[in-house]
Amino acid sequence: MEEKVLLLFREEIPGYYDFDLKREVPLEFDTELQDFAPGDDFICALEAYEKTFKVGLSVVNWSHYFPWENLPFLTRWFKAKRKDVEKIRKPLTVRMFAESARAGKWLYD
Repeated sequence: MEEKVLLLFREEIPGYYDFDLKREVPLEFDTELQDFAPGDDFICALEAYEKTFKVGLSVVNWSHYFPWENLPFLTRWFKAKRKDVEKIRKPLTVRMFAESARAGKWLYD
């Protein structure tokens, strides 16, 4: 099950290249998705995950993983404030999605 979830996320969220642009860095089980996945790719991955593994994500409290999204616009504008807020965010990883797929429901929050 874990490998299937990882493969799905790797298909939906492309890797990125290292600083030398020589090697593609793939998504791994414990990669924090907030730092790795651009918004549109992440949304597509979530939709594919729900459809494939029949795990409803409507119960996920996304503010735990993306706390800056609930901030006023001007606060989000200033990166110093965003860094303070990011200190309280919980990591969101492929491993969490794999364990939830095995259980048949979202296990975290």
